[in-house]
Amino acid sequence: MLMVVSIIFGAMVGSFLNVCIIRLPREESIITPGSHCPHCDQPIKFYDNAPLISYLLLGGKCRYCKRAISVQYPLIEGITAISSLLLFLRYGPSWSYLFYFSFVAALIVITVIDLYHQIIPDVISIPGIGVGLLGALIIPHIPFFNSLIGILLGGGSLFVIATLYQWLFKREGMGGGDVKLLAMIGAFLGWEAVILTILFSSLIGSITGITLMVIKGKDFKYAIPFGPFLSLGAVIALFYKNEIIFWYWQFRG
Repeated sequence: MLMVVSIIFGAMVGSFLNVCIIRLPREESIITPGSHCPHCDQPIKFYDNAPLISYLLLGGKCRYCKRAISVQYPLIEGITAISSLLLFLRYGPSWSYLFYFSFVAALIVITVIDLYHQIIPDVISIPGIGVGLLGALIIPHIPFFNSLIGILLGGGSLFVIATLYQWLFKREGMGGGDVKLLAMIGAFLGWEAVILTILFSSLIGSITGITLMVIKGKDFKYAIPFGPFLSLGAVIALFYKNEIIFWYWQFRG
């Protein structure tokens, strides 16, 4: 029953994340007005606002204007519901579950906004640094100083890379939003996870970037948002950090 509750809770949070994804880049309130159709602005009734279910029952269309509703809405709700379940299976009904679920929820919002607009909202990443650091005082999985070093290593390493890139190539290669995002990742997961996040995000980002350049016939000046790859690397580190570190030391003998 608790697993089912975690899925429902995740889907409900995912519905709210959709509001954040749409409104934060526009600098609109995420509280008011209530949910409404993006086409006809008609307020959505509570019985049409059930995560995932309402989308299926309405056939992916607004009840009033009959225009299609973006598949983003059920997709985000589904991803958040699955994330909630996986974290619940890992941590159970605990503060750790809520702590890391809030982290993953923030990464979902950041990923989609960065894909759409190539920006990472400071309103998420900067408070996230503080939440991660304070959480280290409560959550047993990460020591406080590990979190503090993670902030310094995460933000500092990308800041140095971004500064050197701009100095060498006379143009911005990495935005300040990526720097703050990695600092937030370090706050939540610690300095070891920062190293793993950089490793996996760089590897996956390079493969994806080169593939897109070849397909679209672009050169290396083609801009690709790095936030989604940092988020993906952070999720890999969240679930598999200990296993990867153990495997590494086994490999080293």
